[in-house]
Amino acid sequence: MQLAVWTYEGPPHVGAMRVATAMEGMHYVLHAPQGDTYADLLFTMIERRAKRPPVTYTTFQARDLGKDTATLFQDAVREAVDRFKPQALMVGASCTAELIQDDPAGLAEAMDLPCPVIPLELPSYQRKENWGAAETFYQIVRKLVDKDLRPAPREGRQPLVNILGPTALGFRHRDDLVEVRKILDALGIAVNCVAPLGASPADIIRLGAADFNIVMYPEIGDEASRWLERTLNQPAVRIVPIGVSATREFIAAVATLAGVDPAPALADNASRMPWWSRSVDSTYLTGKRVFIFGDGTHAVAAARIASEELGFEVCGLGCYNREFARDVRAAAARYGVEALITDDHLAVEDAIAAATPELVLGTQMERHIAKRLGLPCAVISSPVHVQDFPARHSPQMGFEGANVIFDSWVHPLVMGLEEHLLTMFRDDFEFSDDAGASHLHRTLPKTADAAQPVEDHALVAAQDLDTPSTIQPAQGTAAWTTEAERELKKIPFFVRGKARRNTENFASASGRSEIDLATLYDAKAHYAR
Repeated sequence: MQLAVWTYEGPPHVGAMRVATAMEGMHYVLHAPQGDTYADLLFTMIERRAKRPPVTYTTFQARDLGKDTATLFQDAVREAVDRFKPQALMVGASCTAELIQDDPAGLAEAMDLPCPVIPLELPSYQRKENWGAAETFYQIVRKLVDKDLRPAPREGRQPLVNILGPTALGFRHRDDLVEVRKILDALGIAVNCVAPLGASPADIIRLGAADFNIVMYPEIGDEASRWLERTLNQPAVRIVPIGVSATREFIAAVATLAGVDPAPALADNASRMPWWSRSVDSTYLTGKRVFIFGDGTHAVAAARIASEELGFEVCGLGCYNREFARDVRAAAARYGVEALITDDHLAVEDAIAAATPELVLGTQMERHIAKRLGLPCAVISSPVHVQDFPARHSPQMGFEGANVIFDSWVHPLVMGLEEHLLTMFRDDFEFSDDAGASHLHRTLPKTADAAQPVEDHALVAAQDLDTPSTIQPAQGTAAWTTEAERELKKIPFFVRGKARRNTENFASASGRSEIDLATLYDAKAHYAR
């Protein structure tokens, strides 16, 4: 186990909270000490939900450890059932409470409660949040579903489908669900149940009435869907409709299982991405180098969109959830890069700096890393900031999701005309190097009074990266001549850091102790090949 300031996933009981909070008529009793009681912060402050999560804590303290903490847990369960009257009850322990080994599952089952009890065994020191959500949903389905229920005969009725995977605190899950429902409506397919988001235990019981399942988010819904496939013979569509091509494949797969014509949904021309990608204006994007990191599903989808639909070059690809390492490695092999499978944000930062991309697609963590490195960034995956739960409709899936992705990826980049104008007006006070890279983030002018308080040292560091005169050569790096420095300054600020690093790497590999004009041009010719 490694301590870190940032973490990509919480412990597995946070995943269980996400499932409980997504559902109706479900309650979660968590055996946890003071300090582990942060569910309200997660859901009301970050996701901005209008009601508190359905989680009750035992909230034992240090002085309680000498007493019977098992009794404390049973009292909390009894009070929660009396107060909230849930249709079903989940019970488990937080990472800290797991150490005292009170066995919440056995204690709850021995109480003869008036509702079904779903015991959760979530090994906090071996597994993490997404696994915890998947395991929780799987246990709920396995416990509650009616194994004898089967779909009615197909004659004279609409096809029925379950949508599995969306949860509370999920990245754009609410909006993605709207887009998937639009596709199903266009195909004439009815929804039997969406779970966990919005489902009650009574809805879970009736999962078997559907003809097939759609797994929107494999990290959450795949384990339950495979159990339903084995137990109820329900097939599943596991294509994630992120991007235009994937959405079309999703529509075709759903239509095949439902036995309907895919044409009405495929005729949707709401996505502007294909048209724009074929236009002359798109040429400034071709070959842009992009580094992608996030959860496995979103990272693989983003790499496909970047390479096949926008003409980017994938120079880095990775994920933090090791359960999807095989999928990410296979995708990375297609793009000729080595997959980065890690939950260490410092390793991700080192990889981004080494790859020198022109765009970073990642999580909230990569947004901060890119800001320090002076790189444009778009967020594609959890973990995310509160700003990534926008009030507006902002999906990632379907044709409208492709529009949102196009906007959020392209807008941070400097466009071709901007490059020309920035060079043309480089001596203007607003566009000069002293003004900093305003299209990336707020920067402080380097000519500011030294007595003025500096709000963000990372921004100043990122800004200084762009200006050759402020950079001292690293130990072992060839020194720059004045003429070479002056020539380097003619390169637009948003790619100058990359040009500097490439030139220094070329000089080092060539055994040159000084970087003059000849070295600069030789390096340019070398990397242009």
